[in-house]
Amino acid sequence: MSLPTLVRGTGLALALAVLASCRIESAAPSSGTRAASEGAPTGEVWVYTSMYQHVLDALEPLLKRELPGVTVRWYQAGSEKVASRLEAERAAGAIRADLLATSDPFLVERLASEGIFLPYASTHVLRVPRALLDLDARYAAIRVSTMVLVHREGSLPPPPSFAALVDGTWKGRVAIGDPLTSGTAFTWAVFCQSRHGETYFAGLRRQGAIVAGGNAAVLQKVESGEADAGVLLLENALTARARGSRIQVVWPTDGAVTIPGPVAILAKTPNPVAARAVVDVLLSPEGQRLIVEQGDMHAVDPRLAGPRGEPGVEVLLERTQPWTPELLRQGLVRGGALKESFSRAFSK
Repeated sequence: MSLPTLVRGTGLALALAVLASCRIESAAPSSGTRAASEGAPTGEVWVYTSMYQHVLDALEPLLKRELPGVTVRWYQAGSEKVASRLEAERAAGAIRADLLATSDPFLVERLASEGIFLPYASTHVLRVPRALLDLDARYAAIRVSTMVLVHREGSLPPPPSFAALVDGTWKGRVAIGDPLTSGTAFTWAVFCQSRHGETYFAGLRRQGAIVAGGNAAVLQKVESGEADAGVLLLENALTARARGSRIQVVWPTDGAVTIPGPVAILAKTPNPVAARAVVDVLLSPEGQRLIVEQGDMHAVDPRLAGPRGEPGVEVLLERTQPWTPELLRQGLVRGGALKESFSRAFSK
């Protein structure tokens, strides 16, 4: 995530910055995922993640092939549930997770600032765009989700931007996620309030926006005709189109919203060697390719194309709103106030 002012000037940060600026991107991804090491990783690794189950199922054979001595176990749930479980285990002083791989960059940055992660710089991150790197190596993005606009074929001309959702053209015909319960909707809300002002939520309410819950609910309302347009994850829209849905993707002119999905190693892991090895596999060309092909998400490896014919990650970052320290601060410090503002707007 593009958080340049959070770089703390350590030697590791400098090394990563130099190496990242000199990365070679023209070569095709190689088939090997791990270099020879002094000892093979063994033991058990627990991964707490919000990645889709079918993506995890696709990653399993790769992990077993590359790390035959490691047993990877998953706790899979939505980002909010993953966060709740991790916080409960922290409070009890008994964290089971070795790795955290969620789609909530605000949560990961907060936890990183509390020092609960073990820094690790996989060699694979040296090709990753710097906008997606934490240069202190406390965590690394392994996937990128993107909030876009969608509309149903045959409906009104599509809204060109997130700003257009409050101009009256689509009154009562737009579905949005609920930032009180959906992590991706919350990230979108942080960006929209920052760009379009404190009155944006009230404007959505005046125009009759339908708060649908999560992304699956937004998709259902647009497909069913209850709404003509919606704010949706690109991966959900692409998957729906692949199964024959009449959903069309619209890239908003005021910038789509990227949501980096970081992975981090818990500092208290009893098996750091195997945890690092799992991170390496997730960031490897094979791991990244499965995330694209099975999850319809963007890889962080710029050598790989995007999902279903979309351009790769570097083009994606050009058509999205940039992460800034102010946006991160809003999500971290003012997230509760933002949720209260949204709740007030839609309780009227």
